[in-house]
Amino acid sequence: MEDFAKKLREAERLAARSGVSRRDFMQLAMMTGISVTAAGAMFSKAEAAETPKKGGTFRMGMEGGSATDSLDPRTYADSVMIAASLAVYNGMIEFDNAGNPTGELLESWEAKPGAVEWIFNVRQGVTFSNGKALDADDILYSIAIHRGDDTSSPAKGILEQIADIKAVSPSQIAITLSSGNADFPVILGDYHLVVVPNGFTDWQNPIGTGGYVLESFEPGVRLVFQNRGEYWKEGRANFDTVELLNIQDVAARTAALQSGQIDAANRLDARTVDLMMSNAELNIVRTKGTGNRFCFVSRVTQPGFDNKDLRLALKWGIDREKIIDSVYSGYAVPGNDHTLDSFNPYYNTEMPQRTYDPDKAAFHFKKSGLSGPITLKASEGAWGSAVDCAQLYQESMAKAGITLNVEKVSADGYWDNVWLKEPFCAVYWGRRLSADQTFTQVYGSGSAWNDSDWRVPEFDKLVEAARVELDEAKRKEMYFTCQEMIAEDGGMVCFAITDYLDGFSAKVMGTAPHARYDMNDNRIAEKGWFA
Repeated sequence: MEDFAKKLREAERLAARSGVSRRDFMQLAMMTGISVTAAGAMFSKAEAAETPKKGGTFRMGMEGGSATDSLDPRTYADSVMIAASLAVYNGMIEFDNAGNPTGELLESWEAKPGAVEWIFNVRQGVTFSNGKALDADDILYSIAIHRGDDTSSPAKGILEQIADIKAVSPSQIAITLSSGNADFPVILGDYHLVVVPNGFTDWQNPIGTGGYVLESFEPGVRLVFQNRGEYWKEGRANFDTVELLNIQDVAARTAALQSGQIDAANRLDARTVDLMMSNAELNIVRTKGTGNRFCFVSRVTQPGFDNKDLRLALKWGIDREKIIDSVYSGYAVPGNDHTLDSFNPYYNTEMPQRTYDPDKAAFHFKKSGLSGPITLKASEGAWGSAVDCAQLYQESMAKAGITLNVEKVSADGYWDNVWLKEPFCAVYWGRRLSADQTFTQVYGSGSAWNDSDWRVPEFDKLVEAARVELDEAKRKEMYFTCQEMIAEDGGMVCFAITDYLDGFSAKVMGTAPHARYDMNDNRIAEKGWFA
């Protein structure tokens, strides 16, 4: 009887979430011993569950928040504020589940030949939470706050290619680039580029066009949102209330999900996720090989780390496979010291995967002429298992005769106090859907988020040339070279690209995997509903 009940639950979940046809589901269900009548009833129930319903309080427990968090989009650096932002604000461009740019507040667009001149149409009939109607000036202002000499926005570097921007009418804007870029709509999908009213500055009381309004905010602790009603996106913003809790510890997040204290959790522990998958009350969503890029990054302008041989010693001295097996239970693939993944069409398939080689690490360390210990700063504030990874790194470096001291630092304020400041520290990067965006934002000389401080004019010129190259074979060759330059000379030790592992109560719908980020592109508050 217990075995049949388990099969029944599994069949129900299959019908509700896999998108199979009625005919295929009936065949699969009957293979488990379920009758035709029961299978038909199950499928009908699942179809009804797939229709968004309004109501309820949705409670999210997430890693990726800090006591220094703000709803100013120029400050976002981690998942809690991205998810919070997309509850209140809308972006200019959204991405579908396959990663293709689709219209959001910029409804549609077209480029003139050469992709230098672009026209974007502003969506009509949308209002902000203060009643103001969206127009072109709001878009211009929302881009302008990320540009200019007086901003430290992470989006500044990717927007430097804009030579001119203006309103053609209240419903249309024109953008001229310094050179062509066929991927420019992808750039405007950066999560920092949310839309606020023209002239808006009161970030403690955000005004947006999103489905919810902010009720309360305790940075690093909790955010609460209320549904504003009459959302312009049909079938979205279905919950009455959304509570977003910052739960940095993965064990605490997992326990809260299993006990029903929360309805959703991000970044599950790969070491326990197999057990969670057997729980019929939970739905575990795995997005394979497109997750976070976990790295230890040295700033190449700092003493010691300005030595290329030391950087190579750091890259050869990490046992990637051991970390993936021990910390991530195989739910990851090795990184190759840059942040593109194998699903990107420009991923360098010809570059050998760097593996653990203590002899090569020892050779380059000796060649560097340096001696003494190397200090790596790590924290759960970077990502939940960063310290575990750092300690395994310490062990593998010791086998090469290199002393790596791991200094555990506070999680609070990590992205403000450690990242971009300390010579060698733990860092993670989320997926960028465009190679151009990746290379410009993570490694470009003009980027405020170039965390290795590796600023190479030849690299910048190659990225600019690839941006306008219409011959796909030549463009691919250029991007291959970019990856080789970063891996050989840069300061990034990118050792693993994980699977995204989200956990939801089985009653939560709208939980499909997404090509960009976990938690359905951090839009689960907007996209989800209770069955």
